[in-house]
Amino acid sequence: MEAMAASLPEFLKKIKGRGQGFYEVLDDTKTADSIEVFAKKTSGRYEKIVVLGIGGSALGTKCLQQALLPLFKMRGNMAANVADKATTPAATMGPIPQLHVLDNIDPTLLRDLDATLDLKKTLFIVVSKSGDTIETLAQYFYFQKRVQEVGLKEADHFVFITDADKGLLREIAAKNPNIQTFEVPKNVGGRFSVLTPVSLVPAALMGLDIRQLLHGAQMMRDVFLNLDAEKNLCFQLAAIQYLLGQKGKTINVFMPYSSHLIGFTEWVTQLLAESIGKALNEKGERVNVGLTPLRAVGATDQHAQSQLFHEGPNDKLIVFFEIENFGEPLAIPNPYPDHPAVSFLKNATFDQLLKTEKQGTEQSLIECDRPNITIRLDCLDEASLGGLFMLFEGATAFLAEFYGINAFDQPGVERSKRLGREILKYI
Repeated sequence: MEAMAASLPEFLKKIKGRGQGFYEVLDDTKTADSIEVFAKKTSGRYEKIVVLGIGGSALGTKCLQQALLPLFKMRGNMAANVADKATTPAATMGPIPQLHVLDNIDPTLLRDLDATLDLKKTLFIVVSKSGDTIETLAQYFYFQKRVQEVGLKEADHFVFITDADKGLLREIAAKNPNIQTFEVPKNVGGRFSVLTPVSLVPAALMGLDIRQLLHGAQMMRDVFLNLDAEKNLCFQLAAIQYLLGQKGKTINVFMPYSSHLIGFTEWVTQLLAESIGKALNEKGERVNVGLTPLRAVGATDQHAQSQLFHEGPNDKLIVFFEIENFGEPLAIPNPYPDHPAVSFLKNATFDQLLKTEKQGTEQSLIECDRPNITIRLDCLDEASLGGLFMLFEGATAFLAEFYGINAFDQPGVERSKRLGREILKYI
């Protein structure tokens, strides 16, 4: 690791030279202001918000929803929930609408969602950086027609998040300037766009504190730019992933001991797979590199995948996520304190049980010579999640430099898109 530390300044220089703005957009206060104004203006108008998007246009929002909006339910007037955060925009907002993220074109899913919607009280957020994403356009065309059929104005029920200058969505917005439109920065790729309007707009509409999201990311951004390898957690994480990958640990298992971080594992799966899985390096040499992400959740997968992790092929790095503070402790009643099956519970709480099961899994993996690391969060809130996003975006950027590849393109994906469009011509 010490020998690799010398690469840090060079890697940072290369990353900055790529012109990627995922760590710079955090300072765009003007856009944050406009998002908050829009959220306040529309407060109370809609019962449901539907995000139409796929991949990076949806996964960040799904993560925020699952992590910070318990049980996917309306939380009523947010003032009671955020009384201790008087500056939070949500504190002045009305009832929070339900959020649905439609990230697939399964017709059954489309029909099922449509059947639940009161279109007069629904806002659709159409998200596509290119403005030409075929799956998203298909969803948009469907609901555009449905809104027109019931005599509603499109501008009252659609928001576009897309490129500033090009793409079909931008063309439609130019012809209908009353449609609220937010821009995806040109220098931020889809899978790195969670801290842009792509996810900040739905987050604000859900009453989340986007300033704290950005603040947490800014704090980690300072770590990402630190030239001291001992303090640069992003560089350290990438170095661990790379070194173990070189030793045959080419599967990264992301295993949070929190159900609220399942959505994060979906987001980081795309980030790692699409950024690092490349056929050619920057010299044009065929290398076919990559780390395969695998999702798990504790304690559920102790009873599902853990057997494979312990005794199957030793080709995995287990990345645990642990939350220190789950809020008010939830006691486990024990009506059988003398029974050997449960006597050890004593006065245990659910968070204590979850943490000790994680410790047991961690220790048993060490005994089996299976590498694992733990990323700990003090609590799960907007700031900590913003920092977590930035930690993995920064680590992924460094990881690509270790491999000598470009983290910010996706030629394999683009090829499949082109072929799909060609096939559609013959239907």
